[in-house]
Amino acid sequence: MRMHNVTPDRREFICGLLGSLASAGIADQAFAQNSHPMGPSQPFSFEGLIERAKQRSAEPYKQPYRPAPEIVSKIDYATHGKIVFKADQALNANGPGAYPIEFFHLGMYFPKKVSINLIESETSQEILFSADYFDMPKDSVARGLPSDAGFAGFRLHESRRRKDWKHQDWMVFLGASYFRSIGSLNQYGLSARGIAVDVSVPTPEEFPDFVEFYIDPARKEGDPTFVYALLDGPSISGAYKFAVIRTDGAVMDVDARLFARRPIQQLGIAPLTSMFWYGEYNRMRLIDWRPEVHDSDGIALWTGKGERIWRPLNNPRRVVTSSFQDTNPLGFGLLQRDRNIENYLDGVNYDRRPSLWVQPLHDWGKGSVQLVEIPTQDEIHDNIVAFWVPEQAIEAGTSLNFRYRLHWRAEEPFPAEQLADVFATRIGRGGEPGQDHTATPDAVKFVVEFEGGALAGLTTEAPPQGTASTSRGMLTDVIVEPIPRTERWRARFDLKGADGVDPVELRLFLHIGEQAFSETWAFQFWPDQPAG
Repeated sequence: MRMHNVTPDRREFICGLLGSLASAGIADQAFAQNSHPMGPSQPFSFEGLIERAKQRSAEPYKQPYRPAPEIVSKIDYATHGKIVFKADQALNANGPGAYPIEFFHLGMYFPKKVSINLIESETSQEILFSADYFDMPKDSVARGLPSDAGFAGFRLHESRRRKDWKHQDWMVFLGASYFRSIGSLNQYGLSARGIAVDVSVPTPEEFPDFVEFYIDPARKEGDPTFVYALLDGPSISGAYKFAVIRTDGAVMDVDARLFARRPIQQLGIAPLTSMFWYGEYNRMRLIDWRPEVHDSDGIALWTGKGERIWRPLNNPRRVVTSSFQDTNPLGFGLLQRDRNIENYLDGVNYDRRPSLWVQPLHDWGKGSVQLVEIPTQDEIHDNIVAFWVPEQAIEAGTSLNFRYRLHWRAEEPFPAEQLADVFATRIGRGGEPGQDHTATPDAVKFVVEFEGGALAGLTTEAPPQGTASTSRGMLTDVIVEPIPRTERWRARFDLKGADGVDPVELRLFLHIGEQAFSETWAFQFWPDQPAG
């Protein structure tokens, strides 16, 4: 079993880190608010970075620099929490740029040096590390790091015009090729990453690193911050251009130029990484007191043919990869649709976790959106991964270019206005209330609730119909009815005779005649896994 965390820091470490560190940064001559040592000026262009990535892919892979591993391995969560960047060192703390920038110290979970550079016009300078940028205990083991230790990553803070900017960041690049944003509801949750390599194939998964960053800060609020990154791993190198804009959430335009160093079985483009422990339809009794625990509750797809699909997430018994074949997809994303705090009831704000939508900015051709679900027994690991896999074989020397836009928001950015969304999925024993359920011991009832779209104007005199299908077993007739005292409708049916250990693929949608009134609900049901 593979655990897909943002390196081991994924939950407890990074969440605590983002809440405890003070903001910081370094300025060059163009942002001369402080005096900090900088490396020599070097020419910079995205075209030059692309060429460097291409050249790297033709050379043997070299591991990133790990400064003083005997020291860094001792900088655990508690030790790292006492290493605080000095707030008055923040890049753009006093202008002229809009968003102050902080840099992260190395630690047990971030042991590799990442070169961070500032761009001015067509040149760049590396920001040189110094322990003087940090407040730390006099006896901290981190004081023994060498002068070339470097930083682990960086984060963008809210506008310096806000009084709380020192305590509120909105975008983080930290760990391997991971990055994430707080979205519209000011809460971190799922992550994105630059690339995914062999997530669910027999060979070990590979985690390429962003080894160099080049930052061109936004001059005023609403302007993009440009972040350029050099990616390198055993199988692939790449050059990335991120145009990051703070809106009501966050929007990122990504231009990825990729060069394969060796053959890759499964190359994941625009990968999203999240956590799903349990929801209303698969809660495990006596495991945890909360009604639901997840960063995301489903994957939404907008296919190249225009179909809208909602697939609730699972915590399966074994690693499962689901493939949705497509040509030129219009978008996909991992969403957190359930915003009712009563369904979580804890203090970590699962109801405010962002949704993340991938919008291709050109034709991606043939391939598949793949969803990987990994068993987990708790909430500290990311066990959900979604990405696009191109149909073409990735051989040594293959070059690829993918452009896409990431939307970090509360809701899906391009809803189908006339189609109802899936509101909830519920599972129980088959049959009807008051009946002898021993007569249908193998029947399982599914209830799918829909909300919004054209459903609002329908009545029981002209209700929608439901069409359902299954990959195994038999389905009873679908009953569609309004839910009393709500504006929702539900479709319910029983599944019979679907024995075995393999999953059953179910599909359902609402319609009147040939006109669809809902997105397609697609569900993977495990007959041998109790619903709750």
